[in-house]
Amino acid sequence: MTDTTALPESAAPADPATARLLAEAAGRIDAPDVVLALSRNGARTVHTGGDGAPGPVPRERLAHELGSASKPYAGLLLARLVAQGRVRYEDRAADLLAPGFPVHPAVRRITLRHLLTHTSGLPGLPADFYPQAVPRWSTDPYGGYPADRVVRAFLRARPRHRPGTRWHYSNFAVSVLGHTLAAATGTPWEVLLHQQVLAPLRLDATRVRPGPEGTEAVGHRRDGTPVPALDTGGFTAAGAVRATPLDMLTFLEAHTAGAGLGGPESTGPGLTGPELTGPELTDPTLAAALAEVRRPVLRRGLRHTHTHTLTWFHHPSPYGPVLFHAGATLGQQAFLGFRPDTGLAVAATATRRVHRADTFVATAYGLLTETP
Repeated sequence: MTDTTALPESAAPADPATARLLAEAAGRIDAPDVVLALSRNGARTVHTGGDGAPGPVPRERLAHELGSASKPYAGLLLARLVAQGRVRYEDRAADLLAPGFPVHPAVRRITLRHLLTHTSGLPGLPADFYPQAVPRWSTDPYGGYPADRVVRAFLRARPRHRPGTRWHYSNFAVSVLGHTLAAATGTPWEVLLHQQVLAPLRLDATRVRPGPEGTEAVGHRRDGTPVPALDTGGFTAAGAVRATPLDMLTFLEAHTAGAGLGGPESTGPGLTGPELTGPELTDPTLAAALAEVRRPVLRRGLRHTHTHTLTWFHHPSPYGPVLFHAGATLGQQAFLGFRPDTGLAVAATATRRVHRADTFVATAYGLLTETP
C-alpha cells in the first residue's frame, strides 16, 4: 500500500511530477516499509509504501533508526560548540577526556577534528569489541560494550596511522568524540545534543533512545523477521539517533536555508528566507555551525577525488554539489542528503536490513543527484 502527500497538510496538493518520481523510486526498494521524502525550498512531497501492511501510525511519523546517518547530528553539535567558543576543533581529545592520563603519543595528538573527519588513525571499532559482539552479531552487537569501555579502549589505543594523514571510516572515533564533548561540557551526550541541536531546530520527534510503544518503526531481517530496537551501547554519538522522516527533512532544510541566500558562507543571523519551513535561524552560532558543516575540508582517494565536509560526503552533480550520509542498523536503513545551491533535500528510510544487491542507497542518492 502506498500514499503520496504534500506536507504540511494545509499546503497545495503534491506536485504530480514529484509524486510520480517518488512512487517510481519506491517501487525499486524491497522493504516492508519505505518512506521517500523530498523538499524543494521547503515545499515537501512524501511517499510512503512497502510490501508490509501499514500500521495505525503513518510511516512518515514513526521514528526510524538512522545508524551512521546520526553522524551529521554529531557534526553539527561540535560545530555549534566551536562557534560558541566552548571547544576548539584543534583541542586534543585525551586532554579533555582524561587530563594527565598517560596515553600513546599518537593518541595524545588526536584532535576533535580528527575524530569527526575519520582521520584519527583509529580503527573502525576497538579490537576487543569483536569477541563480545560476534556471538550476538545479528541481535545485539553493541549493547555489551558500554561508554566506559569505549573510553578505556581509546586511552590505551595504538593508532594505525599518524593522526591527520589517512582517512579511515571509524564509528569508534565518532563515539569517542561524543564522550569527549560530554566530558568537556560536563553535560551528558543526550542532553547536549538536545540542547544544542534538537531543541533549536524544533526536532521534537528526534531522540537517541526508543520512544513509547507504537512510535517506533520496526526493522526486519532479509527474511522479513522483525528485529529488536538497536542498543548502541557506548557508541551513541556514532549511530543512536532515531527520527521521523518529517524531522529528517526539517534537519536538512535547516542546512539549505542559508545556502540558497548567498552560498555556504552566509553565516549571519536571520537566515530565514522562503526556503525555511522550520525554525528561524536567528542564533548566529547555529547559523555559523550550519555553514561550517557544509564547507569542504578534506580530499582523499586516487587523485583526491573524494571530498568531505566536517561530517558530510560531498559529491558533484549536474545541479551543484550534493552533501549526504547514509546509515544502516540491524534491520533498518536511512539516507540524508541535500543540495545547498538549489534547496533540494531528500530523506529516505526503509525497514529491511541492507544486503549486497540492495537498491536503497542508490535510489535515494539518485533522487538527490538526478532530480532537476
